[in-house]
Amino acid sequence: MSTIAVPSALAPRRAWLIDLPLLLVAVVWGASYLAAKDVTTARTVLAVLVLRFALVLPVLVLASWRALRALEPAQWRGAGLLGLILSGIFLLETYGVVHTSATNAGLIISLTMIFTPLAEAAVTRERPPRAFLGAAALSVLGVVLLTQGGGFTRPAAGDVLMLLAALARTVHVLVMARLKSVRGAGALELTTVQLGTAVVVFALLSTGSDATPWGTATDFGPREWAGLLFLAVLCTLFAFFVQMWAVRRTSPSRVSLLLGTEPLWAAAAGIALGGERLGVLGLLGGALVLTGTAWGRRSAG
Repeated sequence: MSTIAVPSALAPRRAWLIDLPLLLVAVVWGASYLAAKDVTTARTVLAVLVLRFALVLPVLVLASWRALRALEPAQWRGAGLLGLILSGIFLLETYGVVHTSATNAGLIISLTMIFTPLAEAAVTRERPPRAFLGAAALSVLGVVLLTQGGGFTRPAAGDVLMLLAALARTVHVLVMARLKSVRGAGALELTTVQLGTAVVVFALLSTGSDATPWGTATDFGPREWAGLLFLAVLCTLFAFFVQMWAVRRTSPSRVSLLLGTEPLWAAAAGIALGGERLGVLGLLGGALVLTGTAWGRRSAG
Protein backbone atom coordinates (compact mmCIF):
# COMPACT_ATOMS: atom_id res chain seq x y z
CA MET A 1 0.00 0.00 0.00
CA SER A 2 1.31 3.44 -0.92
CA THR A 3 2.32 5.72 1.89
CA ILE A 4 1.47 8.79 -0.19
CA ALA A 5 -1.97 10.18 0.50
CA VAL A 6 -4.01 10.66 -2.65
CA PRO A 7 -7.22 12.67 -2.53
CA SER A 8 -10.18 10.35 -3.03
CA ALA A 9 -11.54 12.44 -5.89
CA LEU A 10 -8.20 12.53 -7.69
CA ALA A 11 -7.48 8.80 -8.00
CA PRO A 12 -10.66 7.96 -9.98
CA ARG A 13 -10.04 11.00 -12.17
CA ARG A 14 -6.50 9.86 -12.94
CA ALA A 15 -7.73 6.35 -13.66
CA TRP A 16 -10.38 7.70 -16.01
CA LEU A 17 -7.84 9.87 -17.84
CA ILE A 18 -5.84 6.70 -18.56
CA ASP A 19 -8.85 4.50 -19.30
CA LEU A 20 -10.44 6.88 -21.79
CA PRO A 21 -7.58 6.84 -24.38
CA LEU A 22 -7.37 3.04 -24.08
CA LEU A 23 -11.10 2.74 -24.61
CA LEU A 24 -10.77 5.01 -27.63
CA VAL A 25 -8.12 2.65 -29.03
CA ALA A 26 -10.57 -0.25 -28.65
CA VAL A 27 -13.22 1.82 -30.44
CA VAL A 28 -11.01 2.71 -33.42
CA TRP A 29 -9.74 -0.87 -33.65
CA GLY A 30 -13.32 -2.09 -33.67
CA ALA A 31 -14.18 0.40 -36.42
CA SER A 32 -11.04 -0.53 -38.38
CA TYR A 33 -12.69 -3.63 -39.87
CA LEU A 34 -15.46 -1.56 -41.41
CA ALA A 35 -12.96 1.07 -42.59
CA ALA A 36 -10.71 -1.58 -44.17
CA LYS A 37 -13.71 -3.16 -45.86
CA ASP A 38 -14.77 0.25 -47.19
CA VAL A 39 -11.42 1.19 -48.79
CA THR A 40 -10.16 -2.24 -49.86
CA THR A 41 -11.11 -4.76 -52.52
CA ALA A 42 -9.58 -8.18 -53.17
CA ARG A 43 -7.61 -6.52 -55.99
CA THR A 44 -6.16 -3.68 -53.88
CA VAL A 45 -5.35 -5.43 -50.57
CA LEU A 46 -1.57 -5.33 -51.02
CA ALA A 47 -1.56 -1.74 -52.29
CA VAL A 48 -3.67 -0.53 -49.36
CA LEU A 49 -1.42 -2.32 -46.87
CA VAL A 50 1.67 -0.67 -48.35
CA LEU A 51 0.02 2.74 -48.17
CA ARG A 52 -1.34 2.24 -44.65
CA PHE A 53 1.99 1.42 -43.05
CA ALA A 54 4.25 3.49 -45.29
CA LEU A 55 2.35 6.58 -44.13
CA VAL A 56 3.24 6.04 -40.46
CA LEU A 57 6.63 4.35 -40.76
CA PRO A 58 8.65 7.61 -41.12
CA VAL A 59 7.15 8.91 -37.87
CA LEU A 60 8.11 5.72 -36.05
CA VAL A 61 11.63 5.77 -37.52
CA LEU A 62 12.17 9.36 -36.39
CA ALA A 63 10.82 8.61 -32.91
CA SER A 64 13.02 5.54 -32.48
CA TRP A 65 16.12 6.55 -34.46
CA ARG A 66 18.59 6.42 -31.58
CA ALA A 67 17.20 3.14 -30.27
CA LEU A 68 17.26 1.61 -33.75
CA ARG A 69 20.95 2.46 -34.13
CA ALA A 70 21.64 0.74 -30.80
CA LEU A 71 19.98 -2.54 -31.78
CA GLU A 72 22.29 -5.52 -32.08
CA PRO A 73 22.30 -7.68 -35.25
CA ALA A 74 20.51 -10.51 -33.44
CA GLN A 75 17.78 -8.10 -32.34
CA TRP A 76 17.33 -6.89 -35.91
CA ARG A 77 16.96 -10.50 -37.10
CA GLY A 78 14.51 -11.35 -34.34
CA ALA A 79 12.41 -8.27 -35.00
CA GLY A 80 12.51 -9.05 -38.72
CA LEU A 81 11.18 -12.55 -38.05
CA LEU A 82 8.35 -11.09 -35.99
CA GLY A 83 7.70 -8.67 -38.86
CA LEU A 84 7.29 -11.58 -41.27
CA ILE A 85 4.69 -13.12 -38.97
CA LEU A 86 3.01 -9.73 -38.58
CA SER A 87 2.79 -9.31 -42.34
CA GLY A 88 1.02 -12.66 -42.52
CA ILE A 89 -1.45 -11.51 -39.87
CA PHE A 90 -2.33 -8.33 -41.77
CA LEU A 91 -2.65 -10.21 -45.05
CA LEU A 92 -5.06 -12.72 -43.51
CA GLU A 93 -7.04 -10.02 -41.70
CA THR A 94 -7.35 -7.71 -44.70
CA TYR A 95 -8.23 -10.40 -47.23
CA GLY A 96 -10.55 -11.84 -44.58
CA VAL A 97 -12.50 -8.64 -43.95
CA VAL A 98 -12.93 -8.18 -47.72
CA HIS A 99 -14.74 -11.53 -47.87
CA THR A 100 -16.85 -11.36 -44.72
CA SER A 101 -18.72 -8.78 -42.67
CA ALA A 102 -16.94 -6.31 -40.42
CA THR A 103 -19.00 -7.67 -37.51
CA ASN A 104 -17.88 -11.25 -38.10
CA ALA A 105 -14.26 -10.15 -38.56
CA GLY A 106 -14.12 -8.31 -35.24
CA LEU A 107 -15.79 -11.09 -33.29
CA ILE A 108 -13.81 -13.97 -34.81
CA ILE A 109 -10.44 -12.24 -34.33
CA SER A 110 -11.25 -11.90 -30.62
CA LEU A 111 -10.69 -15.66 -30.35
CA THR A 112 -6.99 -14.77 -30.05
CA MET A 113 -7.72 -14.25 -26.35
CA ILE A 114 -8.77 -17.90 -26.16
CA PHE A 115 -6.19 -19.39 -28.52
CA THR A 116 -3.18 -17.76 -26.85
CA PRO A 117 -3.60 -19.30 -23.36
CA LEU A 118 -4.44 -22.68 -24.97
CA ALA A 119 -1.26 -22.54 -27.06
CA GLU A 120 0.73 -21.41 -24.02
CA ALA A 121 -0.60 -24.39 -22.09
CA ALA A 122 0.36 -26.74 -24.92
CA VAL A 123 3.91 -25.35 -25.03
CA THR A 124 4.41 -25.49 -21.28
CA ARG A 125 2.46 -28.77 -20.95
CA GLU A 126 0.32 -27.32 -18.20
CA ARG A 127 -3.38 -28.15 -18.27
CA PRO A 128 -5.53 -25.00 -18.38
CA PRO A 129 -8.26 -24.56 -15.73
CA ARG A 130 -11.55 -26.30 -16.44
CA ALA A 131 -13.33 -22.97 -16.43
CA PHE A 132 -11.08 -21.77 -19.22
CA LEU A 133 -11.74 -24.89 -21.29
CA GLY A 134 -15.45 -24.26 -20.84
CA ALA A 135 -14.98 -20.67 -22.00
CA ALA A 136 -13.04 -21.86 -25.05
CA ALA A 137 -15.81 -24.32 -25.98
CA LEU A 138 -18.42 -21.58 -25.58
CA SER A 139 -16.44 -19.24 -27.83
CA VAL A 140 -16.00 -21.86 -30.54
CA LEU A 141 -19.72 -22.62 -30.46
CA GLY A 142 -20.34 -18.88 -30.75
CA VAL A 143 -18.19 -18.63 -33.89
CA VAL A 144 -20.04 -21.57 -35.45
CA LEU A 145 -23.39 -19.85 -34.85
CA LEU A 146 -22.03 -16.44 -35.84
CA THR A 147 -21.09 -17.65 -39.31
CA GLN A 148 -24.50 -19.27 -39.84
CA GLY A 149 -26.74 -16.21 -39.68
CA GLY A 150 -28.71 -17.31 -42.74
CA GLY A 151 -28.93 -20.99 -41.77
CA PHE A 152 -26.38 -23.76 -41.49
CA THR A 153 -24.08 -23.37 -44.49
CA ARG A 154 -20.36 -23.47 -45.12
CA PRO A 155 -18.56 -20.52 -43.47
CA ALA A 156 -17.56 -17.74 -45.84
CA ALA A 157 -13.96 -17.66 -47.04
CA GLY A 158 -13.45 -14.47 -45.04
CA ASP A 159 -14.58 -16.18 -41.83
CA VAL A 160 -11.95 -18.89 -42.33
CA LEU A 161 -9.26 -16.29 -43.08
CA MET A 162 -10.14 -14.35 -39.92
CA LEU A 163 -9.90 -17.58 -37.92
CA LEU A 164 -6.44 -18.19 -39.40
CA ALA A 165 -5.54 -14.58 -38.54
CA ALA A 166 -6.50 -15.22 -34.91
CA LEU A 167 -4.21 -18.26 -34.91
CA ALA A 168 -1.43 -16.21 -36.52
CA ARG A 169 -1.81 -13.55 -33.82
CA THR A 170 -1.37 -16.30 -31.25
CA VAL A 171 1.84 -17.47 -32.94
CA HIS A 172 3.10 -13.89 -32.99
CA VAL A 173 2.51 -13.48 -29.25
CA LEU A 174 4.18 -16.79 -28.39
CA VAL A 175 7.22 -16.17 -30.59
CA MET A 176 7.65 -12.65 -29.21
CA ALA A 177 7.52 -13.99 -25.65
CA ARG A 178 10.08 -16.73 -26.32
CA LEU A 179 12.44 -15.18 -28.84
CA LYS A 180 15.57 -14.53 -26.80
CA SER A 181 17.13 -12.26 -29.40
CA VAL A 182 14.51 -9.51 -28.94
CA ARG A 183 14.67 -9.44 -25.15
CA GLY A 184 16.00 -6.12 -24.03
CA ALA A 185 14.74 -4.32 -27.13
CA GLY A 186 12.21 -1.56 -26.49
CA ALA A 187 8.64 -1.69 -27.75
CA LEU A 188 9.06 1.35 -30.00
CA GLU A 189 12.05 0.15 -32.00
CA LEU A 190 10.73 -3.41 -32.06
CA THR A 191 7.44 -2.27 -33.57
CA THR A 192 9.23 0.00 -36.06
CA VAL A 193 11.35 -2.87 -37.41
CA GLN A 194 8.31 -5.16 -37.59
CA LEU A 195 6.21 -2.65 -39.51
CA GLY A 196 9.16 -1.84 -41.77
CA THR A 197 9.57 -5.54 -42.54
CA ALA A 198 5.86 -5.84 -43.26
CA VAL A 199 5.94 -2.88 -45.67
CA VAL A 200 8.82 -4.51 -47.57
CA VAL A 201 6.87 -7.80 -47.78
CA PHE A 202 3.73 -6.06 -49.04
CA ALA A 203 5.71 -4.01 -51.56
CA LEU A 204 7.48 -7.09 -52.92
CA LEU A 205 4.22 -9.03 -53.21
CA SER A 206 2.57 -6.13 -55.03
CA THR A 207 5.38 -5.95 -57.62
CA GLY A 208 3.91 -6.58 -61.05
CA SER A 209 0.35 -6.30 -59.81
CA ASP A 210 -2.08 -4.21 -61.80
CA ALA A 211 -3.10 -2.51 -58.53
CA THR A 212 0.09 -0.71 -57.50
CA PRO A 213 0.23 1.44 -54.34
CA TRP A 214 0.75 4.60 -56.41
CA GLY A 215 -2.04 3.75 -58.86
CA THR A 216 -4.41 2.87 -56.02
CA ALA A 217 -3.60 6.12 -54.22
CA THR A 218 -4.31 8.21 -57.32
CA ASP A 219 -7.65 6.41 -57.79
CA PHE A 220 -8.74 7.16 -54.21
CA GLY A 221 -11.39 9.80 -53.65
CA PRO A 222 -11.94 11.78 -50.42
CA ARG A 223 -13.88 8.91 -48.80
CA GLU A 224 -11.11 6.37 -49.46
CA TRP A 225 -8.38 8.74 -48.29
CA ALA A 226 -10.32 9.45 -45.11
CA GLY A 227 -10.59 5.71 -44.46
CA LEU A 228 -6.90 5.14 -45.20
CA LEU A 229 -5.81 7.97 -42.90
CA PHE A 230 -8.10 6.60 -40.20
CA LEU A 231 -6.39 3.20 -40.48
CA ALA A 232 -2.88 4.67 -40.61
CA VAL A 233 -3.05 7.51 -38.09
CA LEU A 234 -5.61 6.35 -35.54
CA CYS A 235 -5.61 2.55 -35.80
CA THR A 236 -1.83 2.26 -36.11
CA LEU A 237 0.12 5.30 -34.91
CA PHE A 238 -2.26 6.63 -32.24
CA ALA A 239 -3.09 3.14 -30.94
CA PHE A 240 0.55 2.16 -30.60
CA PHE A 241 1.59 5.27 -28.68
CA VAL A 242 -1.44 5.10 -26.37
CA GLN A 243 -0.59 1.50 -25.47
CA MET A 244 3.02 2.43 -24.73
CA TRP A 245 1.89 5.41 -22.65
CA ALA A 246 -0.82 3.53 -20.74
CA VAL A 247 1.11 0.36 -19.90
CA ARG A 248 3.55 2.50 -17.88
CA ARG A 249 0.72 4.08 -15.89
CA THR A 250 -1.70 1.24 -15.19
CA SER A 251 -1.74 -2.55 -14.88
CA PRO A 252 -1.46 -4.88 -17.89
CA SER A 253 -4.71 -6.56 -16.84
CA ARG A 254 -6.54 -3.23 -16.97
CA VAL A 255 -5.09 -2.52 -20.41
CA SER A 256 -6.16 -5.98 -21.58
CA LEU A 257 -9.65 -5.55 -20.15
CA LEU A 258 -10.25 -2.24 -21.93
CA LEU A 259 -8.74 -3.33 -25.24
CA GLY A 260 -10.75 -6.54 -24.95
CA THR A 261 -13.90 -4.52 -25.71
CA GLU A 262 -12.73 -4.26 -29.36
CA PRO A 263 -15.20 -6.89 -30.68
CA LEU A 264 -18.10 -5.01 -29.12
CA TRP A 265 -17.17 -1.90 -31.08
CA ALA A 266 -16.59 -3.94 -34.24
CA ALA A 267 -20.12 -5.30 -33.97
CA ALA A 268 -21.52 -1.86 -33.17
CA ALA A 269 -19.77 -0.26 -36.17
CA GLY A 270 -20.79 -3.05 -38.53
CA ILE A 271 -24.44 -2.94 -37.51
CA ALA A 272 -24.91 0.81 -36.92
CA LEU A 273 -22.70 2.22 -39.69
CA GLY A 274 -22.31 -0.67 -42.12
CA GLY A 275 -25.94 -1.74 -42.15
CA GLU A 276 -24.97 -5.34 -41.40
CA ARG A 277 -27.50 -7.79 -40.02
CA LEU A 278 -26.66 -10.94 -38.09
CA GLY A 279 -29.98 -12.76 -37.78
CA VAL A 280 -31.05 -14.70 -34.70
CA LEU A 281 -28.29 -17.32 -34.93
CA GLY A 282 -25.67 -14.66 -35.62
CA LEU A 283 -26.76 -12.55 -32.66
CA LEU A 284 -26.68 -15.59 -30.39
CA GLY A 285 -23.25 -16.55 -31.73
CA GLY A 286 -21.87 -13.06 -31.23
CA ALA A 287 -23.16 -13.02 -27.64
CA LEU A 288 -21.52 -16.40 -26.97
CA VAL A 289 -18.18 -15.23 -28.42
CA LEU A 290 -18.19 -12.13 -26.23
CA THR A 291 -19.23 -14.11 -23.16
CA GLY A 292 -16.68 -16.84 -23.80
CA THR A 293 -13.76 -14.50 -24.38
CA ALA A 294 -14.61 -12.43 -21.29
CA TRP A 295 -14.97 -15.59 -19.18
CA GLY A 296 -11.77 -17.03 -20.62
CA ARG A 297 -9.82 -13.83 -19.91
CA ARG A 298 -10.87 -14.00 -16.25
CA SER A 299 -10.22 -17.75 -16.00
CA ALA A 300 -6.75 -17.44 -17.48
CA GLY A 301 -5.99 -14.98 -14.71
